[in-house]
Amino acid sequence: MTTMPSSFAQQKSRSQSQMDKADQQLRDEGAIVEIYKSTVNDQGEPVALRAYRFDPTNEDSSKQPAAAIVFFFGGGWNAGTPMQFAGHCKHFASRGMVAITIEYRVASRHGVKAKECVSDAKSAIRWVRTNAKRLGIDPDRIVAAGGSAGGHLAACTEMIAGFDEPTEDQTVSSRPNALALFNPAAVLASVEGRTPFPKDKQQGLNDRMGVDAIDVSPYHHIGQHHPPTIIFHGKADTTVPYWTAEAFASKLVNQGNECQLDGFPDAGHGFFNRGRGDDKAYLETLLLLDAFLVQHGFCAKQESVKAKSPGDPD
Repeated sequence: MTTMPSSFAQQKSRSQSQMDKADQQLRDEGAIVEIYKSTVNDQGEPVALRAYRFDPTNEDSSKQPAAAIVFFFGGGWNAGTPMQFAGHCKHFASRGMVAITIEYRVASRHGVKAKECVSDAKSAIRWVRTNAKRLGIDPDRIVAAGGSAGGHLAACTEMIAGFDEPTEDQTVSSRPNALALFNPAAVLASVEGRTPFPKDKQQGLNDRMGVDAIDVSPYHHIGQHHPPTIIFHGKADTTVPYWTAEAFASKLVNQGNECQLDGFPDAGHGFFNRGRGDDKAYLETLLLLDAFLVQHGFCAKQESVKAKSPGDPD
C-alpha cells in the first residue's frame, strides 16, 4: 500500500469532513439513505457510496410508479458533496417524483480519476432501475441531472459507452430517459480546432480523466436517439465556456435529438446553485426544469408551481 503525501492526507481529511457534514445535513433534511455501490479507493480500501433519496410528498404519490430524478454534484471530479442538490430534490419530491442525490468517488477523498466517477454515475442509474419496483419508480422515466462535473457525469450515462462496473448486471441499462444539465462540462476535447480550456489546463486533462479526454467527452459521442435534454448555462461562465453548451446543443439537434438550451446573460459558473445571491437564478432554473419535466411526462401539470428558497418553511 502506498503512503500518501501529507498534503494529500490533509486534503483528504478536509474533503471527508465536508462529506460527513453533508451526510448529516441530508439526513436532517429527511433523506432516506441507502448504499448503491460497494467499491474501493485508489489504495484498495473499501468505499460504500450512498444514495440520498427523497420520496414523493404530494397527495397522489401512492397511485402509480413515480418518475425519478438523479442528481450528480459538481466539483471538478475532485470535491463537492450531494448536499448541492438537496433543494432540488425536495422540490421534485413535492411534485410527485422520487428525487435522489448521489455520492460518487472524487479525487480529494478517494484518489480516483474521472473515469471512476463515470463508472459510479452509471452504477447509480443502473441501481435506480434495478430497484425501481421496490422504490416505487417507473424504470422508463428516470432523469439524470447534474452541475458542472456532475453535468458531465449525467451526460456520460447516456452518451459514453463502456466504463461499466464489471460485477453489475449490464442487461439493466444505465442510460436515462431525459437529461437536465447545469453548466455541464460536456466538451472535453477540441471542436474544429477550438479547445474548451486554456492550453495549460487542456494538457493536464488526460491525466485528470485517467483516459484520453475525448473518450469521456459527451459531445464527441453524440449520435441519434438520445432522450430529451435541457441545459442551463451562464453566458459569462469562464470555467466552462458558454460556446461549449451551444456546440453540444447544436450537435444534438443536428443529429435529430431534442435539446433546449437556456442561456443566462451575465451569469457565471454555478449561477444556479441554491444560496447563490438572492436565489433568483436558483428559483428560475428550478421552475424551468419543472416545466420541462411536465412537458415530457415526468411530473404532472399543476396550475401553480412554487419553488422555495432555503429560508422558506416546508
